[in-house]
Amino acid sequence: MQQKKLAFIGAGNMSRSIISGLIQSGYDKSRILASNPSMPKLEQLKDEFGIQITQSNDEACQFADAIVLAVKPQIMGNMCEDLKNNNDLSGKLFMSIAAGLPVARLQEMLGGDYPVVRIMPNTPSLLGKGMSGMYADHTVSEEDRTYVDDVMNSVGETVWVEEEDGINGVIAAAGSSPAYFFLFLQYMQEEAIAMGFDKAQSRLMVQQAMLGAAEMVCHNTDLELSELRAQVTSKGGTTAQAVNTFIDEGLKDLVSKSMRAAVARADEMAKQL
Repeated sequence: MQQKKLAFIGAGNMSRSIISGLIQSGYDKSRILASNPSMPKLEQLKDEFGIQITQSNDEACQFADAIVLAVKPQIMGNMCEDLKNNNDLSGKLFMSIAAGLPVARLQEMLGGDYPVVRIMPNTPSLLGKGMSGMYADHTVSEEDRTYVDDVMNSVGETVWVEEEDGINGVIAAAGSSPAYFFLFLQYMQEEAIAMGFDKAQSRLMVQQAMLGAAEMVCHNTDLELSELRAQVTSKGGTTAQAVNTFIDEGLKDLVSKSMRAAVARADEMAKQL
């Protein structure tokens, strides 16, 4: 992995997870710096990972070859305005994990045609099990694409989309989808409790079943998901009865409708920002 000087503007959970993954991957901690308005999160990062910290975004910018923009979309404009007014941004690579902000809008905020990679990670990145979708336009070199890929691979898997609209598909399939599984597990737990199990027992059963199913998917990449399902669905058995109920009640259409709703909302948010 290239050892660029890397600054994180914003010290929230996603910044912390990426920093943790980088350090575990052997990244030089002296080449990582985080900035944040308040000190508690910065001090925690310094104590845990040994990185440099500052409360000055300008200092972070001047330190860095690559900058992770990890602030809320609503304050990104003001933050970028300060950066461009106080610093020379030429030669720097920007990586944005702010939801809803297109590359062109970020370049406008930064005041120039700077290389910007837009990244959509998901919350399992906090455990090193993330899935990140990424988009870059022609301003980003192959070398920089490789660097960003390496950075995000430190917290999970990555996929590049050719068109920026593809990021909204990533949101629907990966960014938002952990919540889909949590909801499904919640309903399963509630039904198990209704069947007479206590809360702890029902939680253990459904979470372990989900973990085991996920591991089977990951360890059998040569098999289609439909085949994995068929292997545990004996004809006329209990599993078949449950699966057929899902199908008959329109689960496929409901999943499609829900994912498309996520894409539509992502489109709306991009226009608002």
